[in-house]
Amino acid sequence: MKTIIVCDAIHPVGFELLKKEQDINVIDAVNTPKDELLKILGEADVAITRSSTEVNEAFLNAGKKLKAIVRAGVGVDNVDIEGCSRRGIIAMNVPTANTIAAVELTMAHMLASARSLEYAHNDLKLDRIWKREKWYGVELFKKKLGVIGFGNIGSRVAVRAKAFGMEIIAYDPYIDPSKVIDMGGTYTKNFDDILACDFITIHTPKTKETTNMIGAKEIAKMKDGVRLINCARGGLYNEEALYEGLKSGKIAFAGIDVFTREPATDHPLLDLNNVSVTPHLGANTLESQRNIAVEAVEQAILAARGISYPNALNLPIKTEDLPPFVEPYIDLTSKMAFLAAQINKSVIKAIRIETHGQISEYANSMLTFAIVGALKESLGDAINYVNAKFLCDEKGIVTETSLGGDSIFKNKITVRLTTENGIVTVGGTVFGENQQRIVTINGFKTDFKPKGKMIIFKNHDVPGVIAQISKILADEKINIADFRLGRDDHNMALAVILVDEHIKAETLERLNALEACVWAQYAVI
Repeated sequence: MKTIIVCDAIHPVGFELLKKEQDINVIDAVNTPKDELLKILGEADVAITRSSTEVNEAFLNAGKKLKAIVRAGVGVDNVDIEGCSRRGIIAMNVPTANTIAAVELTMAHMLASARSLEYAHNDLKLDRIWKREKWYGVELFKKKLGVIGFGNIGSRVAVRAKAFGMEIIAYDPYIDPSKVIDMGGTYTKNFDDILACDFITIHTPKTKETTNMIGAKEIAKMKDGVRLINCARGGLYNEEALYEGLKSGKIAFAGIDVFTREPATDHPLLDLNNVSVTPHLGANTLESQRNIAVEAVEQAILAARGISYPNALNLPIKTEDLPPFVEPYIDLTSKMAFLAAQINKSVIKAIRIETHGQISEYANSMLTFAIVGALKESLGDAINYVNAKFLCDEKGIVTETSLGGDSIFKNKITVRLTTENGIVTVGGTVFGENQQRIVTINGFKTDFKPKGKMIIFKNHDVPGVIAQISKILADEKINIADFRLGRDDHNMALAVILVDEHIKAETLERLNALEACVWAQYAVI
């Protein structure tokens, strides 16, 4: 039994998901004073935190059993990542759950900056002044929008701005230019092209490289009457330079949701009448709070079970140095290996990953994650990303990578485990930015998300098998969430049956007893 402690408030759906897991014990410490929290942290394997909890030295020293920390949100300014690394604790965040909320707030500030909406509103509602000629704005139509950072949020802002008829100029040295070009925008490596735009919006993480990315020098190069938006992180625009630019009129208007120091109740920007401000509301929608809770809990459960560590910030491989398309394959590889070990529960002799496509350049990095996933079932907490290859050498387990054959997929990874009972292979790919799919098991085609409770059932391809499986599960009051069936040319079939309830050993025995059954296994990812 693993223990997850929830240190700060999350959407109720998060607790509902945690309580459904039979192998997870939950500590609700949402209302526990922070000094008292330190006294109970020692019981937890994984902690879920938000901005109210400082993950500092005292926190980490108290969490003697901690294997992972999930920051339920994007920002990790309050997490001592280096301290986590020294103690072997994996730190994770939830970077995409509030994507749409941040995108839509950016568009709201962009529209406000074009039409001075708040000030016109206050004139009429608070001061009861009807003076239309005072509030001439500008249109978004045919204006150039400079997008700094073209990831999950920046790219979606661009799509919406394009619907307004804006011309998109994107600057992001870490993406494939085709991502911009394919949506009808212009990709540039020249930052001056951004500074020449009518509107500029920034969507980068806060790093040494991006802090004060826009300062007095950059503002001086901008066109007169430029409009700036920041719904990303405080300090990406130098706030003193921003203030001077707004005060002088060089910057016509700014839309700001984030500040270097928060709460910013006495910030100089609040004294200006050409800035729209919000108190860091980027993630503040009902939908995004629910999404954050769901994703944080799902990541915490995976970490507690040692299956994988989605969105980890301190893995032995520097994910920030990898192309964006690679990171989802790290998580997928670990999950596929964990599934393979559950399908073929026997002593592992060899772990091999076969790669196809550009992902092959990163095969050696992926191998470590395959090892941890494959051996987690048998070694539990004894295996980690630091000692993975050493343990394989010690146990005589062969580890290797190889190039796979032709594939219909642009990129594909197959995990191949050789055990005393034979060989099992699980292949997968990623669609879009992070739509992970398992697409083959032992050569049988399939297509499902690597998530949840599932029965893997191999059988002779004869009539009536699906009906027999359904009857057994119905008898046990087990709901089928999804049913994926693959067939081969040798009159064999393999089904992946996703279920809502835990499968008991007796139920699995009944399935294995069916005449057409070759084998049936139960797995949880």
